[in-house]
Amino acid sequence: MTLILDTLAQAATVLPAQVDIDPNDSGLPGIAALRTIVGAVMTVGLILSVLALIISAVVWGFGANSSNPHLASRGKLGVLISCGAAIITGAAVTLINFFWNVGQTVS
Repeated sequence: MTLILDTLAQAATVLPAQVDIDPNDSGLPGIAALRTIVGAVMTVGLILSVLALIISAVVWGFGANSSNPHLASRGKLGVLISCGAAIITGAAVTLINFFWNVGQTVS
């Protein structure tokens, strides 16, 4: 048992006290292609958000004009969700960078 404790004590003194790792842009092949794919997915997400907004607005209009409160409320909810999806898609990079920077300040 003392041999194990001695070994752990020696390992603790050998291990570095601080690990400092930064993201590596050129560590893996295909990083540029992955960035292109992510940008294309963001574009598709924004286009689908606009499509959902248009469809939801039409449903909202039909519901309001036909005195169907269930259909109108579904259209309103669709408008809110499509706007929220567009906000999150557009702010995704900024949000990730913000939380990355917050994470780097944790010690």
